[in-house]
Amino acid sequence: MKNIAIIMGGYSSEVEISLKSGNVVYNNLNRALYKPYRVHILKEKWVVLDDNDMEFPINKHDFSTEINNKKITFDCVFNAIHGSPGENGVILAYFQLLGIKHTSAPFYQMALTFNKRDTLSVVKAYGIKTATSVYLNQGDTINENEIFEKVGLPCFVKPNNAGSSFGISKVSKKEDLKKAIEKAFAEDSELLIESFLDGTEVSIGVIEYEGKLKVLAPTEIVSENDFFDYEAKYLGKSQEITPARISETKLKNLNSVAKKVYKALGMKGFSRAEYIFIGDEPYFIEINTVPGLTSNSLLPMQAKEAGIPLDKLFSNAIEEALK
Repeated sequence: MKNIAIIMGGYSSEVEISLKSGNVVYNNLNRALYKPYRVHILKEKWVVLDDNDMEFPINKHDFSTEINNKKITFDCVFNAIHGSPGENGVILAYFQLLGIKHTSAPFYQMALTFNKRDTLSVVKAYGIKTATSVYLNQGDTINENEIFEKVGLPCFVKPNNAGSSFGISKVSKKEDLKKAIEKAFAEDSELLIESFLDGTEVSIGVIEYEGKLKVLAPTEIVSENDFFDYEAKYLGKSQEITPARISETKLKNLNSVAKKVYKALGMKGFSRAEYIFIGDEPYFIEINTVPGLTSNSLLPMQAKEAGIPLDKLFSNAIEEALK
């Protein structure tokens, strides 16, 4: 019986969503194969919870714990931390040092893909189409005319390293740019401003499944809000249609680009990327390497469409990691 640490929580504004994802993994893991443990990785403490929610501290020296005088070590870590330190690779570097296997890509790939700007520069080098963008670091002189000349209106202002659409604004009027920049800088010291792509938005999961790369059915995002923001993502302010209502040509192009992006970024395990179609061509927006795993999250819905139930989805991630 393999001991599995499901790490959840994290240090970012996505802590609640991560706890939800982690608990879904915990509740759906096959008990005949695994002994799962809920591990809360929080700024103030790293603890393991037993079935009665009693907390036992994690020994950071070797990532073990002691429950009822019995030392417990883990065969594999299931990463369900959205944001820092799970999705940006920080904790994965620690696991690599300790020689503990985990369900995500190596720490460098995770750090790279958490940085929107660096991800875009890599995929562009592989000929993947993206929106036009401008980068700003805190303290830079802001030349608004130069920005609008490059990206036009409307445009999006996004923190460079943040998830779940925190700190993102759509700017439709020139006078709103300053406020949008301040909002993004509240989340991060780097930001990017991107041109608005007007087309069908889709989100598509690519995973390693039974030793092969598997592209899942895409989901079409129809947001009631101005864009697929936090409310649209988590508070039901959007329609998510799986499979997306797109033509065969679009689907073929999307599948091929999605695979190419996964390989170009050196991904492993789960990923879910956003694209917007201009004509039949998908333009890459961003990639999530620890996508939401609740039953109404996009990746599990796409897996279900492919005939993969949650327990299979999660046990496969562990088996791929243990290989």
